[in-house]
Amino acid sequence: MSLDQAKSLPLWRRPESLLFLMAAAMPISFATWSALLNNFVIEMAGFTGVEIGWLHSVREIPGFLAIGVILIILVVREQVLAMVSLILLGVASGLTAWFPSFGGILFLTLLSSIGFHYYETVNQSLQLQWIDKARAPSVLGWLVAAGSGASLVAYVALVALWDTLGLGYNTVYMLSGGITAALALFALLAYPQFDGPVVQRRGMVLRRRYWLYYALQFMAGARRQIFLVFAAFMMVERFGMRVHEVTALFILNYIANIVAGPYIGGWIARFGDRRMMIVQYLGLITVFLGYGGVYAFGWGVVVASALYVLDHVFFTMNITLKTYFQKIADPADIAPTAAVAFTINHIAAVFLPAALGYLWVVAPGGVFLLAAGMASISLGLALLVPREPSEGYETIFGGVRPVLAE
Repeated sequence: MSLDQAKSLPLWRRPESLLFLMAAAMPISFATWSALLNNFVIEMAGFTGVEIGWLHSVREIPGFLAIGVILIILVVREQVLAMVSLILLGVASGLTAWFPSFGGILFLTLLSSIGFHYYETVNQSLQLQWIDKARAPSVLGWLVAAGSGASLVAYVALVALWDTLGLGYNTVYMLSGGITAALALFALLAYPQFDGPVVQRRGMVLRRRYWLYYALQFMAGARRQIFLVFAAFMMVERFGMRVHEVTALFILNYIANIVAGPYIGGWIARFGDRRMMIVQYLGLITVFLGYGGVYAFGWGVVVASALYVLDHVFFTMNITLKTYFQKIADPADIAPTAAVAFTINHIAAVFLPAALGYLWVVAPGGVFLLAAGMASISLGLALLVPREPSEGYETIFGGVRPVLAE
C-alpha cells in the first residue's frame, strides 16, 4: 500500500502510527534491560569494569554487522524485518536472568543485540522514507517522547513494585521482554505493508559526498559507548545505587526527554542541524568533563546524577544526524545507507568498551576525559555542516549553495 493510499486508513493503522507503536514497544524491554543490567551483573555474576566492557563490546558486534541488513532486505521487506527483530529483542532480553554467568549473559546479550540493532537500522530507514522533510524534525522529536513515555511507565512500575512485591530479575525481564514481543507480533499482523514514495536501491551504497555524515556517525558511535557503558556503571560502582535508585534516575531521564523531545525537534526545524549539533557537542564536552570532576574532585551523587540526566538529553539531540542526512541524501539511498551508517557508527563500539574497561579499573576519570576529546572532534566536524544542507551541498567545502525561490 502506498503512503497516499494509507491516508484513507483509520488513524491507528497509518504508517506514522506504526512508527509510534514501534517507538514505544522497543524501549519497554531494552530500557528495562539497561536499568537492571549493572545491578544484575554485579550481584549475580560478579562483574567488574573488565567484564562489563567485554559485555558491551559483544553487544555492539551486531551493530557493526548491520550492513548485513542490505542482504536481508533483498528477500524480506524492511517493515517485516523490523517486527521480527523486535520479537527477537523481546524474547532474548526476557530470558536474560535464566543464565546468570559470564558466558550465558554474553550469549543472550548477543541475541537481543541482533534484534535491537537490526530493528534500529530499518526503523531509521522507515522513518526517513515515511516522514516528509518538512515535518521530520517535529515528528522525530515526538517519536523520542513516545519512546521515553513507554520507558517511563515501565520504570515507574519497577520503582513502585520492586521492593513492595519483592520482584526478582527473572520476573521483570520476562514481563518486559514479553510485552515487547507481543506488541511486535500485533504490529506484524495488524498493519498492511507500506511502500515509500521512492524505490530503494539494492546493494551497498557508499558515496564520497556523504563523507561528513559518515564521520559524524563514527564519532557518535564511539562517544555513545562511554555514556551507555561507563556513566551508568559509575552510578552503581562508585555510589552503590540499588535497582530502584538507578531506575528512579532513569525515570528523571525519560521525564526530561518527554518534555525536551518535541522542543528539540522544533528547535532543529527553526535553527537548523548545524547550530543544534554545535549546542549538543558543547554540552557533551561540559558533561564529560563534569564526570571527570566526580573522580578528580570527589563530587557527590547529586552532581553525578544531574550530569547523567543532562547527558541523556544531549544524547537525544542525535536526531540532527537523521535530519541532516535526509536533506543531503538521494531518496533512493536511504535504506542501504542506513545499514552502512549503522555499521560505521559501531566500528569503535566493538573494541572501545573492552579496551576502556581496562583503563577504567586504573583511572576511571581518564575514560571521561577521553570522551570529552571525542566530543571536541565531533564539534569540529559539526562546523563543516552547511547552514542549509541539500543534495550537492553536503559540506561547507563543496557543491553549490541552493538558490532559494523568491
